Amino acid sequence: MNKAFPRGRRVLILVILAAFGLACVAPAYAAGFASAAPGYRFVFPRDHGPHPAYQTEWWYYTGRLTSESGRSYGYQLTFFRRGIDAEGVRRNPSKWALKNVFLAHFAITDETEKRFTFAEKIRRPGPGSAGAETKAKRLKVWNGQWFAEEREGIIVLSAVEGSRSVLLRLKPSRPPVIHGRDGVSRKGPGAGQMSHYYSMTRLDTSGTLTIDGRLETVKGLSWMDHEFGSGQLSEHQIGWDWFGLHLDNGMDLMLYRIRRADGTAEPVSSGTLIRPDGSTIHLPLEALSYSIRDTWTSPATKAVYPSRWVIGVPDHEIELTITPTLANQELITTKSTRVTYWEGAVTVKGRVDGRSVGGSGYVELTGYAGSLGKRF
Repeated sequence: MNKAFPRGRRVLILVILAAFGLACVAPAYAAGFASAAPGYRFVFPRDHGPHPAYQTEWWYYTGRLTSESGRSYGYQLTFFRRGIDAEGVRRNPSKWALKNVFLAHFAITDETEKRFTFAEKIRRPGPGSAGAETKAKRLKVWNGQWFAEEREGIIVLSAVEGSRSVLLRLKPSRPPVIHGRDGVSRKGPGAGQMSHYYSMTRLDTSGTLTIDGRLETVKGLSWMDHEFGSGQLSEHQIGWDWFGLHLDNGMDLMLYRIRRADGTAEPVSSGTLIRPDGSTIHLPLEALSYSIRDTWTSPATKAVYPSRWVIGVPDHEIELTITPTLANQELITTKSTRVTYWEGAVTVKGRVDGRSVGGSGYVELTGYAGSLGKRF
């Protein structure tokens, strides 16, 4: 543990580590919390808000932005809620009992200057500290000065950290996309190894970004993932690869591959193809082709990450080459989740139905700097 941490921060980190537990030896889902189950029916805007009956929840915002001066950026702003898995905590009637911990990550990729910076937070819940609004049945989540809030159909994002900040307005251009089948996204063969997962894949974005004191007016396209459940990785699962891609023909593509220790993909891994009219096609693993064409070795952690991919959906004549805009987009979150992962902006080139297509998006890679179970 970093001795420079204030005592309160050290205690809180110990609490969150205990809450996350050793996922590699945990049961399929955490006792005392609701388990994601087939048949769940999403209702909006209610489901944009928090789901405290489930142990783990996150709101992920990522996007590519272009400034009026011609510079290009990627950004990530993520809010996590983690329920404390402890019998004494669950039975404590006090309103001051620490039943949830809130964490957040904020990153900017300066693609023009080839620089990546990130920040992180971990806080107890409280009006001026961190939380997620439950009474309003809409999106409102915050951690310190960072927040995401729905205001009359527009999502407002704000994060300020030193000389870096974003203040963005995100306007949905299509309805939420429900991933998986029958209301659940499966992550493993166990009964509890699933989550409720949806995305808002096309969010027209405008606002301002500040980096090193330079204020930029920006616009672009964002993607939001909201996922909640109480499942755990099993002992043979070490991490995942996730892709959220915007194509310039109006299509979007999400896919994830849960990686097993033997190097294979978990058979329940899947994806979703979103047509320009907002209709969707569920893509089981066998409908996808996937190959790694390059790697990048982190100078900080020595982890070896994939760094260029060719992904295909043969039945729909889709083949895409995905390339990071910057090799080093690694987050080493020693002060919050204590998970090292790669989350970065990418460009897309390829073909759909015989026609050339371009695009952009974000990729997340976990478990390459050590199994998630071991890191938690």
